[in-house]
Amino acid sequence: MSSHLPPPSGTPQDPFASKPAKPVALFRQIVMLGPSTLADTLHSGRHSRDFTLARNDYLRSSVLVTGILFLLLTPLWLLVDYWLLPRAALTHVVPGRLFLMAGLAAAVLLACRSRGHYWQARVAAGLLIGVPAAFYALTLLSVPPGQMHLLLGYRFIPFLLMALLAIFPLTLTESLVAAMALVLLESLAQQHEGIWLTLEGWQGLWLLLALMAISLTANYFHLGLLLRLYRQATHDSLTGLLNRRALRQMIQTLRRRHPDQSAGLLMIDIDHFKHINDTHGHAFGDRVLRHLGTLLRNVVPSNGLAARYGGEEFVVVLPQTSSTALATIAETIRRRVAALHLLDYDGEAAQLTVSVGAAPWRANESFDSALQRADAHLYEAKRGGRNLVALAS
Repeated sequence: MSSHLPPPSGTPQDPFASKPAKPVALFRQIVMLGPSTLADTLHSGRHSRDFTLARNDYLRSSVLVTGILFLLLTPLWLLVDYWLLPRAALTHVVPGRLFLMAGLAAAVLLACRSRGHYWQARVAAGLLIGVPAAFYALTLLSVPPGQMHLLLGYRFIPFLLMALLAIFPLTLTESLVAAMALVLLESLAQQHEGIWLTLEGWQGLWLLLALMAISLTANYFHLGLLLRLYRQATHDSLTGLLNRRALRQMIQTLRRRHPDQSAGLLMIDIDHFKHINDTHGHAFGDRVLRHLGTLLRNVVPSNGLAARYGGEEFVVVLPQTSSTALATIAETIRRRVAALHLLDYDGEAAQLTVSVGAAPWRANESFDSALQRADAHLYEAKRGGRNLVALAS
């Protein structure tokens, strides 16, 4: 049994503009320059949850490969310690080397267990940078100032770690914090060696700062490219919403993390979309789809998922949403679409409406089962005259 929500009269005009998107230069498409890209790569505040998980999986793989390589090479360096360092220094360096191996092992283990978790991969990357840096600082303090020439086999560590930042898909903020810590470490080493603010010291700092600039640039393009490829693979190119495959993957993640969580589903279909294409042209039909994508991004709450499911059909998933809230959001979408006043390329007005089917998604129910019920309500709304919301009573 279902109830219909009839369209109210006197709906206000929607503020969305109807101007076509401007073409983007080919060069900008390739290198992804621009304010939006800079904001995306500066910090993770603009990243969606699904991209954060994808970035962490990519970061996890990078940490695993690098950490295992470091872990295999570290014991071999004990021979260099015995060959270069004085016996007095070995009492500190050998335990430090064991600490380094334990830290690297912790980074690898944490990376192995970080699949599907937001912070563990980042902590593992931090260990991979921070533990060798701490070992280098311990080595500096264990060698007397008069014997700093023995540390020639260690002087490369800050430079190696600075270059290592370019491997990881870090945000500019994350990379900059780590880079400044390495600059301070190099400054400490130069003061201990007695070359601070000398020509040799400036040369080392200049090289480290040059590597920092290279690493930050690599992070910018690395993360920007990852964002671009991810959006192309998971988002509909016309509307900017999730595509069907990405929606199902996100739902699997949602169910895995919150198996007992209920949700609400909306199935949305543009009324008479074939007639819109035939009357106003397919280019105008694409504009209609883009407008609906923009509207859904503005209406759907931040914890919800909106996807173009196929053709003119859209699906919205709303976690932890009551039936009342589900009906309110569905009616808001229907009303705001009906309030759009769009002009085609000949200046003729086009009326746009949608039909919406709503259904609760129970915790013990499959997505396909809930979607089938929402789809049944959608066709009930269409049989009822379209421009309606149909939902379970």
